[in-house]
Amino acid sequence: MASEERATPRWLDFLWLLFLGCMAVLPPLKEVHKQLILALIGVFQFAEGPFVRFLAGRGLRSPVRESLAVIIKLALATQLLIHTSDLGINSSYYPIFYLPVTTAAMYFGPVGTLLWTLTASGAYCSYLIPALQGEFTLTTGAKGELGLRIVFFFLVGMIVNRFVMIYRRQTLGYQTLAENLSEANRNLEKAQAEARRAERLAALGQLSAGLAHEIRNPLGVIKGSAELLNHRLSGSDEISRELSGYIYTEVNRVGSLVSRFLDFARPTSLDLRPRALAPVIEKALKYLNGQGHASKVKISCDFSPGLPEVMIDEEMCEQVFYNLLLNACQAMGEQGGELKIRTYAGSSENLRKNGGRAVVTEVEDTGPGIPPEMREQVFNPFVTTRKSGVGLGLAIVAKIVDAHGGTVRVVDGNGPGACFRVALPCANDGD
Repeated sequence: MASEERATPRWLDFLWLLFLGCMAVLPPLKEVHKQLILALIGVFQFAEGPFVRFLAGRGLRSPVRESLAVIIKLALATQLLIHTSDLGINSSYYPIFYLPVTTAAMYFGPVGTLLWTLTASGAYCSYLIPALQGEFTLTTGAKGELGLRIVFFFLVGMIVNRFVMIYRRQTLGYQTLAENLSEANRNLEKAQAEARRAERLAALGQLSAGLAHEIRNPLGVIKGSAELLNHRLSGSDEISRELSGYIYTEVNRVGSLVSRFLDFARPTSLDLRPRALAPVIEKALKYLNGQGHASKVKISCDFSPGLPEVMIDEEMCEQVFYNLLLNACQAMGEQGGELKIRTYAGSSENLRKNGGRAVVTEVEDTGPGIPPEMREQVFNPFVTTRKSGVGLGLAIVAKIVDAHGGTVRVVDGNGPGACFRVALPCANDGD
């Protein structure tokens, strides 16, 4: 296969220029056509790359472009021999045919090199036709000399081609190695980012646990006092009863928040069993509808048939999908929207279990979406895109999915809304 650029260093062109300069100072010195042809050969040698790229811009295919370059050099070499001897076959400048031969060897494979060398040999031997029509006699010694020159054409062409093929293989190997190293670096950066996130989650989890335990006890006292105060104020003025009601309501809200802190901080103990994923998602949906969060949302489910079972803790995964579905409904707001749930068999190179085989679930809404710069941060604790959000729902999702050996990502969906992709490892055949 031909390549667009010759697989040789640029310094080789300067060697050809030196070679052509030596030819220029050798007899016949006063032959204007000879000097002009040598100059044209030198100019084209340096302009060959831009010439080939120019033809590429005109839509010519690679073999055609490179064949034109070889033909031009072959035509110039033929003209040089005509102007350096009365009989071109006797010209001492015959080594100029090495130029089109080596050019073909640089562009084409072994077969192409042989064909173009055969063409160059035919062009050189064509000088015999007018020579034999005159007084020239092809002696036995002349035949041997001619055969030797042609053999050297083929020898030079194949040696250069072998060098070029080795060079191309090495270049391809280096490119493949560079791509593999780049991919390894990207994977390492992802792993480091996940490790840093896990460390932050662990530290914040410990902090949240200690803080929640310290807050829960005084909250109980405040809550009991608010209840007692509410009973005592039953016959008092309306403002006092309203204020005591505020105290009771806000204490309950803070208590709920503390419970979520504890859910996030509590060590994840999983009861892993092979289960179908669709019933778990349906159970989370049923709970979501029962609480009225999806009353204005159109929900569509697309569960691929015949999906393998996954190794999951059913209760924990139900919480994962409930949090994702609740997050989607809250993102769409009171005006509602459309919620799409898709499951299908897939794979992920980031999965640590079962060779990367996974069941993938996508939860996509029609809300405002998540800015690209926030996509990695939304899984960190206390990061939220909603004014009233706490920022623990997705952090809990990430913690549970990580504990299952799966992955959760924000990906591009089919619309402007957010799309969360959860990949959970399939159950092994022996499980």
